[in-house]
Amino acid sequence: MPLVNFSNLDFDQIKASIQDYLRANSNFTDYDFEGSNLSTIIDTLAYNTYITSYNTNMVTNEVFIDSATLRENVVSLSRNVGYLPRSRKASVANISFLVDVSNTTATSVTLKAGIVGLSNGASKKNLTFSISNDVTVPVDADGVANFTNIDVFQGTYLKQTYTVSSRNQTQKFILPNSGVDTSLLRVSVKESESSTVTRVFKQFDSLFDVGPQSPVYFLQEIDSERYEVMFGDGTFGVSLQEPNYIEINYIQCDGESGNGISRIRYAGTLRDNNNNAITSGVSLITVNEPSYGGSSIESVESIKKYSTQIYSSQIVQLPLVTLRQSFLLSTLRLNLSQPSVVKNFHLHSMEKYS
Repeated sequence: MPLVNFSNLDFDQIKASIQDYLRANSNFTDYDFEGSNLSTIIDTLAYNTYITSYNTNMVTNEVFIDSATLRENVVSLSRNVGYLPRSRKASVANISFLVDVSNTTATSVTLKAGIVGLSNGASKKNLTFSISNDVTVPVDADGVANFTNIDVFQGTYLKQTYTVSSRNQTQKFILPNSGVDTSLLRVSVKESESSTVTRVFKQFDSLFDVGPQSPVYFLQEIDSERYEVMFGDGTFGVSLQEPNYIEINYIQCDGESGNGISRIRYAGTLRDNNNNAITSGVSLITVNEPSYGGSSIESVESIKKYSTQIYSSQIVQLPLVTLRQSFLLSTLRLNLSQPSVVKNFHLHSMEKYS
């Protein structure tokens, strides 16, 4: 008895194919495939085949960036060409306000990093505005500190800390929140948690001009629109050792929902040069420019469109680097999480490929 050629993905067609296959078997002569209990068995077989075919089709589609639909898979495939999708972008507003400290001996006032104000108005939900760095201004002769033209970013100021452990060979530094504006990310490292010396690391997306002592970090998007921060291995970038202490400050924002805010009420933290808290004498906030520039995280369609195009344009714009060198550098960039790959390769060894 010849086997039926299964090429159908529709449930009814699969069921009909199974029935035709059974009718061709002499052991099932005169069976009623529509009214007997055998129909239930056929339905079960057809359903199982249908689900298996669907899953197989989906898995195959997710392997290629053109047909992939899940964001995690599209991002992973774009990573193969060194592409980091654009993160959510926090809207920014420009504000000014005064602090009267004439009844104190303060000579300067510092607006601490973190929350500065809350949106005030019925047209928008209450949104938080923050700064990622302290802002210090002097006190004038009248005892007033003028905070003028301060850019505040829509979102919540957050901090994550990690201690490097040599006992954890698979240790990863993952930001637990989605909605992070990566352009406002601040990464600093101390020798230990108790150390007073802090070294600021900068983000890099390439291995050019990165040496063994370069204080750099690399960023990649992972599942659920979260980000992983990666460090060098001593060949490309500084290698972190136990008990180095990592502090990552960032702003979790609402993207384009934060645009158009024109009324903000003060909710920040102020301290004078003697580290005394200032809780009075703060004027109303003047919004010099309503919030603008907020945007959503890069869409799946955009990642598909631009990831390969940007990679191609990067090669074209590097006339002094051969295609072979560019390929090798991209490969290394994608394998920073595999120290054995990077440690066995040096930039100088690429000369033989020129």
